[in-house]
Amino acid sequence: MEQYSHQPPEPDRREATAQGTGHDHATGGGSLHGRPHSHGHSHSHGPATPVSKHLRKVIAAVLVPFTAAVIVGLVVLWPGGAPSHKPTGVGFDRQTQQATVTRVVEVSCKSVNASGSSPAATEGTPAAQEAGGTCKKATVRVDTGKDADRTFTEIVQPDQSRQLHEGDKVVVAYEPAAPKELQYSVTDVNRKFPMALLAGIFAVAVVVVGRLRGVMALVALAVSFLVLTLFILPAILQGSNPLVVAVVGSSAIMLIALYMCHGLSARTSVAVLGTLISLSLIGVLGSLFIGWAALTGNTDDNTGLIHGLYPSIDMSGLLLAGVIIGSLGVLDDVTVTQTSAVWELHEANPAMGWRGLYRAAIRIGRDHIASVVNTLVLAYAGAALPLLLLFSIAQSSVGTVANSELVAEEIVRTLVGSIGLVASVPVTTVLAALVVSADRTGPGGPATAGARTVPARGGRGRRRKR
Repeated sequence: MEQYSHQPPEPDRREATAQGTGHDHATGGGSLHGRPHSHGHSHSHGPATPVSKHLRKVIAAVLVPFTAAVIVGLVVLWPGGAPSHKPTGVGFDRQTQQATVTRVVEVSCKSVNASGSSPAATEGTPAAQEAGGTCKKATVRVDTGKDADRTFTEIVQPDQSRQLHEGDKVVVAYEPAAPKELQYSVTDVNRKFPMALLAGIFAVAVVVVGRLRGVMALVALAVSFLVLTLFILPAILQGSNPLVVAVVGSSAIMLIALYMCHGLSARTSVAVLGTLISLSLIGVLGSLFIGWAALTGNTDDNTGLIHGLYPSIDMSGLLLAGVIIGSLGVLDDVTVTQTSAVWELHEANPAMGWRGLYRAAIRIGRDHIASVVNTLVLAYAGAALPLLLLFSIAQSSVGTVANSELVAEEIVRTLVGSIGLVASVPVTTVLAALVVSADRTGPGGPATAGARTVPARGGRGRRRKR
C-alpha cells in the first residue's frame, strides 16, 4: 500500500498534460493537489491553474471592453508634452545649474554686512546676540550652463540649517534679470549620487529576492513612471479634467503592472476587476467628501504656484486625482493577495464551495486590512509631522487642527483610501470564490468529474498511513 500511495501522482500529471487545456485542466489540478506532496505545493506558486474556456470568455467580455476604453482614453487625451511658459523665478519654477563649493573661509558677520542671525530675530533674543558672530564666506564654481567655470560668493550665517563645506556639490539658482553679482545663489545640495546608489541597492534587492518576478516588477515600475510623466502630468497641465486623466492613467498603470508582474491569467483578471471596483468607490467617495468639505486643493506655496501659472487647472479635481493614484499601489497589493489566497485554498481543497472559500479567505483579508490601514494612517501622519508639530506648539485643539484645510485634506485622503482598501477585500474575495467555484461545478463534464475523483476523505486516509 505504501508503494501505491507514492507512485500515482506522476501518471496523473502526465495524463493531465496529455489531455490538453480547457475543462481538463481541472482534472489535473484535482489529482495533483488532492495529495499532500511537496511537489504539488510548489507547483501552486507558479502560474495559476487555467480556468475553463467558458469562464475565460466571461472574464474577457468584461475586461476587453474596459481595456479598449482605456486605450481610447489614452489616445484622445494624449497631451504630446507639457505646455511651455516663461520661468517666474519662484520656488521650483526657476533655472538651475550644478556647482561646486571650491573654498570656504570664516569671516566676521559684520564685515560682510550679515546679521549673523535670521531676519526674524529681535533684539534680546539668542539669535540677535550672535549678530557679531562668525559667518562663512563660500566661493562657488558653476559647473554647467553657459556660465560654466564662473565663480561667485555665498555668505552662510551661523544659524542657517545648511552649512557649506569645501568640495560640496550644490544646486544654484540663476536669475538673468538680477545684477551680475547676484545672478547665482545656492538653493540646495546635489543629492544625485546617494539617491542613485539607493535606487541601485533597491533594484538589486528586488531582483535577488524576486528573481524573474522582481525584474518584471521593476519593468512595471518604470512603465508606471512613464505613464505618470508622459501622460498624466502633461495632460493635466494642458487643461484636461484631472479626474478623467487620473482614471485613465491609473487604469493603464493597473493593467500593465498587474499583468506584467503576475501573468495573463484568470487569477490576475479577478484582481484587476476587484481593483477597478474599489477605485470606482474611492472616486465616488472622494468626489463627494472633497466637495462637501469645500476642499480647494490650494493649500501651500507649490499648489499656489501651479494655480498661478495655470489658472485653468481644477485644483480640487487635482486633489481627487491624487487620492485615486495614491490608493492604487496599495489596492493592487490587497487584491492580488486575496485572489491568490482563494486560488491556493481551492487547489488545496477542490471540493470546497464558494461560501467556504469566501469564509476561509476573508479571515486572511481581515489580518491584511488591519495592517494596511494602519500603514496608510502612519504614512500620512509621518508626511505631515512638521505640520502637526506646528499645531502642537500653538496648543491648538484636535477639532481646530482637523478643521484646517491642510489637515482636512490628509484626513479625507486617508479615510477615503482606507474605505476603498477595506471594501476591496470582500469584493475581490467573493469574485475570486465565485470564479473558481463556478469553474469547478460549471458545465463541462470532465472538470466536475475530475474534481470528484479525489475526495478529501481519501486524502486524509493517505496522510494517516504516513
